Amino acid sequence: MAITDITTVLFLTADPSDAARLRLSEEQREIQEKIRLGNNRDSFLFEVRNSVRSGDFIQALHDTHPQILHFSGHGTPAGELCLENDSGKVHSVTPNALTDLFKLVADQVQCVILNACYSEIQATAIAKHVKYVIGMNKEIGDRAAIVFSVGFYRALAAGNSFTKAYQYGLVELKMLKIEEHNTPILLIQTR
Repeated sequence: MAITDITTVLFLTADPSDAARLRLSEEQREIQEKIRLGNNRDSFLFEVRNSVRSGDFIQALHDTHPQILHFSGHGTPAGELCLENDSGKVHSVTPNALTDLFKLVADQVQCVILNACYSEIQATAIAKHVKYVIGMNKEIGDRAAIVFSVGFYRALAAGNSFTKAYQYGLVELKMLKIEEHNTPILLIQTR
């Protein structure tokens, strides 16, 4: 990705009250810091929506028109992402539902990061419409998820491509001896 215009990053989080607590604020803070320190910091606009429900997810896409969508939260072994319902509890979203959503925004969204356990199933479905999609092929711990994201955005803010930023995220995991360096997967649409 050549950064010539403003790239909007939409950072969505969901941490339902009936699921294990995640360190999503730390991840957000660390990503924002790495973008702020990057050589290309003025090329990024970082939009955040927390405690996301289905309607919030869609509204945020309408409001921000992002090139990068990053979701941090929980995923299920069935490949569903866990958003929140009106009571703040888990509301699971199927891969088919998100595939249909990303089909509608495929002309604007260039990269999707699903920083949630078992999100490879979702990533595979979304990759039918979005060129670069990152998902997790199994459970990922908070520390590994944050370290990967920090490495990815540090590289992106330095002017690297999505593919190279993904590789930097993996290297950061390896350098810190975090065994989950095989968990994030990158899918690239070839059509």
